[in-house]
Amino acid sequence: MQTMSKPRTLTLTVAEPGRLDKALVDAYDLFRAENPTVPDEGLSRMRFQRLIKEGCVTESETGLSWSEAKAKVALGTSFLVTLPAPVQAEPEAQDIPLKVLYEDADVLVLDKPAGLVVHPAAGHKEGTLVNALLAHCGSSLSGIGGVARPGIVHRLDKETSGLLVVAKNDQAHQALTRQFADRSLGRVYQALVWGIPNPLEGEVEAALGRHPRARQKMAVVSHGGKDALTRYRVIETFGTLASLVECRLATGRTHQIRVHMEHIGHPVIGDPVYGSRRRALPPGEKGLVAALEAFPRQALHAGEIHFVHPKFGKPLKFKAPLPDDFKGLLKRLRRPT
Repeated sequence: MQTMSKPRTLTLTVAEPGRLDKALVDAYDLFRAENPTVPDEGLSRMRFQRLIKEGCVTESETGLSWSEAKAKVALGTSFLVTLPAPVQAEPEAQDIPLKVLYEDADVLVLDKPAGLVVHPAAGHKEGTLVNALLAHCGSSLSGIGGVARPGIVHRLDKETSGLLVVAKNDQAHQALTRQFADRSLGRVYQALVWGIPNPLEGEVEAALGRHPRARQKMAVVSHGGKDALTRYRVIETFGTLASLVECRLATGRTHQIRVHMEHIGHPVIGDPVYGSRRRALPPGEKGLVAALEAFPRQALHAGEIHFVHPKFGKPLKFKAPLPDDFKGLLKRLRRPT
């Protein structure tokens, strides 16, 4: 994917407080009036909304990224707006190996490895699952959701492994999207977490929204969030140090399992964003603690998915075994000496 020029950065200062996207439009109009020789970038409110969503708007003073277009901003707040270099309108097909579990004319089910980004975004324009799918499926891939995310019905974080279903045409995409909306499409995850949840089986029902200070993170919020429900069950314990937990999603919010498990005091092991808050560790297990802390990603795997075939109406269920790194960590816990 070839860029045509370098990224540009604008410094815009809010002259009219209010919603972030509108305030940036007004600030840009003022900037253009004061700098008539600067080329017009054509920054509409919709364009600013995309830039905000892609993490291209940061507060000058704090360096924090703002990710909600409707967030309220105060008079005089200064922002750095990064305008990404123009790229080709559509992702390129790339020959990236895929582990396909099932495929027909309508859907494709695959086991995504940890480390693979699902769709192109700022910082990840190539080498994504979408690039691989375009090579694998060709022109049949659905375009619903935008040219950068053809066929993608749901996503997994880069460092989460496991099952994804992809739509290969518009009809399948619409049908699977409805199943996500009515929660008839089910997903089951395995997570290795710090400590042992009490009770051993339960629910975490807590609304999720953007973290009030670290806007790149999600958090449990008391107002303005989206409802989220995770059902969990402890499968195996390793002393009092860690436990293997099965998590069933009743909703599908960004980082839901990671935030919910952190919320109840048992964050996912290896989670670089939500894994810092954990209860006191038992003494005498320094070797195991070191092994767990050295795990290079969040120990989270999408091990099962079930849905109704969008064309034939047949219930389908797929399972994916734990990847080798996850299994190796469990083996280390089961044999601590």
